[in-house]
Amino acid sequence: METLRDILDAAAAGVFPPPDGGTTVVPQPSPRDAGVMSFTAHTVIFTDEDPAWIRATLAGLDCDPLAATMNPWFLTALLERTGRRAETVDAVLVGGPLAGEPPLALTEVQGAGHPRAAYARHRRDDVRVWTADGGVLVMGRGVAGRLEVSVEVDEPCAPGPTARRRGLGRLLVTAARHLAGEPLWAQVSPGNARSLRAFQAAGYRPVGAELLLQRKMPVCPSE
Repeated sequence: METLRDILDAAAAGVFPPPDGGTTVVPQPSPRDAGVMSFTAHTVIFTDEDPAWIRATLAGLDCDPLAATMNPWFLTALLERTGRRAETVDAVLVGGPLAGEPPLALTEVQGAGHPRAAYARHRRDDVRVWTADGGVLVMGRGVAGRLEVSVEVDEPCAPGPTARRRGLGRLLVTAARHLAGEPLWAQVSPGNARSLRAFQAAGYRPVGAELLLQRKMPVCPSE
């Protein structure tokens, strides 16, 4: 049986599910990871929920069948069914590994308290963090064990040329490809045009869209 990792590895190599308007349902690769990933005219849903319920719910929607799996009504029903939460539908990009040294100086740090690193540890395993002058680079194992990257560039405190204008975001995501040694995945909000441009300028290819169904965090008792 084809797994989500099989599908992702094929997509990273440029081989995508058939654009036949279909929906493939595969088991969750881990208790943490569930979601919906939309490719061109084909969607992969990775969940341990009943596939018959998924197909019946999709068939009952009054919308273009090609849009049904990302329809807000379906996603809301899926979240309620699974008891999970979600943030946003992300554009998903992938970049192959690059040989040689990164194009800027990086320092790997342990136990980094940067908010970007703390956020990554809720969604990824084996998180590693590097800092550069004006930014931070984070990589870790996310959905189905794929290697995922995120970066953040500091906002300037004074007028003048900014780190963003110097192209630091593009340099950071390029550096990640030199460090990866394997295909590297990125999830970017479609509205974040600046970030999308940086990833594409660094050679990452858009492959689809994705909504992750995240487990609800337990409520801590007040002290």
